[in-house]
Amino acid sequence: MSEAPEKLIPARRDDLIATLAFALTRDSRLAKAQAAELTASIVAERIIDRLEASGYVVMQGSPAPGAGDRPRS
Repeated sequence: MSEAPEKLIPARRDDLIATLAFALTRDSRLAKAQAAELTASIVAERIIDRLEASGYVVMQGSPAPGAGDRPRS
């Protein structure tokens, strides 16, 4: 297992939703349909809502070197 990053910060809600939505549609034939993307976004939001209500905090490591040069979407 790799070492844990030295500095962890709470992950942004929008980043978590986008990451979960991508994971839900990745490698799926339905991923190309807008309905699948919308459904995945809704499911991702509900997962994050439940995690927050249960007291979970998702932490994010510092970006890889050079990653700050790219604009965030």
